[in-house]
Amino acid sequence: MRGITKRFPGIIANDNINLSVKKGEIHALLGENGAGKSTLMNVLFGLYQPEEGEILINENTVKITSPNVANELGIGMVHQHFMLVEKFTVTENIVLGNEPKNGLQIDIKQAVKAVEQLSKQYGLQVDPNAKIEQISVGMQQRVEILKTLYRGADILIFDEPTAVLTPQEINELIEIMHNLVKEGKTIILITHKLKEIMAVCDAVTIIRRGKVIDSLMVKDTNPDELAAKMVGREVNFRVDKTEAQPKGPILSVENVVAMGNRGVNALNGISLEVRAGEILGIAGVDGNGQSELIEVLTGLRKITSGRVLLNGKEITNHTPRDISESGLSHIPEDRHKRGLILDFTMSENMVLETYFHPTFNKNGFLDYGAIDKHAARLIEEFDVRTPSIHTPARALSGGNQQKAIIAREVDKNPDLLIAAQPTRGLDVGAIEFIHRRLVDQRDKGKAVLMLSLELDEIINVADRIAVIYEGKIVGIVDAKSTNEQELGLMMSGGKRMQGVGNDE
Repeated sequence: MRGITKRFPGIIANDNINLSVKKGEIHALLGENGAGKSTLMNVLFGLYQPEEGEILINENTVKITSPNVANELGIGMVHQHFMLVEKFTVTENIVLGNEPKNGLQIDIKQAVKAVEQLSKQYGLQVDPNAKIEQISVGMQQRVEILKTLYRGADILIFDEPTAVLTPQEINELIEIMHNLVKEGKTIILITHKLKEIMAVCDAVTIIRRGKVIDSLMVKDTNPDELAAKMVGREVNFRVDKTEAQPKGPILSVENVVAMGNRGVNALNGISLEVRAGEILGIAGVDGNGQSELIEVLTGLRKITSGRVLLNGKEITNHTPRDISESGLSHIPEDRHKRGLILDFTMSENMVLETYFHPTFNKNGFLDYGAIDKHAARLIEEFDVRTPSIHTPARALSGGNQQKAIIAREVDKNPDLLIAAQPTRGLDVGAIEFIHRRLVDQRDKGKAVLMLSLELDEIINVADRIAVIYEGKIVGIVDAKSTNEQELGLMMSGGKRMQGVGNDE
């Protein structure tokens, strides 16, 4: 890619960018949220047309006017925010637009067989007949990868592919990437995860605020240098926090049973407590009841037995608004589905849960002056990079969308903050900022319940860690006296190692 420039109203997303990727290499594209990485790859995939610059494949200049043209040129893209039809099955999504035919009919049996063979070949186990709306975020990620492989791409663009995967799945994906390269494929990996770049990539190009800062061979660099180049300053990877001083319980979950989307129990008598002044982390392989637990706590899913108490008051099966008004804030795991209304402005998104409060509502009419003032304060305080408070939420990068949600939820000053995958898809600078905010909430005497698929994040940020397996808490350990091996064993249903952590 030579001299690529792409502008949006009020912003130059790509400013005269040069990117060179060799055949058969894994090339990382590294940069902060909103640096222009996804925009550059959307240009390569034909979703955007650049104002200036040219693209060459195998030294031939090409004009990529649409994703179909990109596919014909052997370019496939796995998007950070999935491009899936929720009501369709896994198979229907994978073959969409490229369906095997039997006469005039779509040959679904042949399609299912092709999907099963592909998923087995690449170690991406999926149920070909499951509907997208019924499967976990991690499974949807696999469907996106299979979609690209089904179309036989030679150049694969992975946009934050590990953001929603468990540590085991990340290791499997790294193995898959190595296998793809052995087969002559070329991979461009958009990521914020320095550990992954060091583990899997051959080369790395760093973008900051729309410009290329440097291109390096991975063997010639280290995580500290990459982090500094990415954000323009030194980054502290450790979470600085004092010992927790927990008080009484804020949240009590007592023997809760709840049905999942498949009509079987997703929560099987789950019990836990989160105390004032502590961060309780929940670790588990995706699909073991974490999502359903959050939905129960926030009023989005009914429970069939058991009860939930917030500050000693029962909130079992209360409405989401009632629970929110009772002192609970929620950073959802899927920011597009549950966190924002993408076509609303940033200003409107900042009052989604509080627009009816007297501060923002005068005699049944929204006070846009007060709403805009409130939004401007939060956007500045949380460093949300947006051209304006009136910009639609969908125009922001994923990381800036996430910072906006966190700003809104923390500003409500809740007694309990539920943070589900709070740093998914964020750069190291933003992760450092969000971890600091979670610890600040704890230090103010609030309770924080954090769910993350990143074990190092859970160990680093949480005070205690509860492990969930098949809808039950199988053990609770002290974060400072456990490790990834022990947690991994518990997450897979194995026993805790003797003498490590303290059970409860």
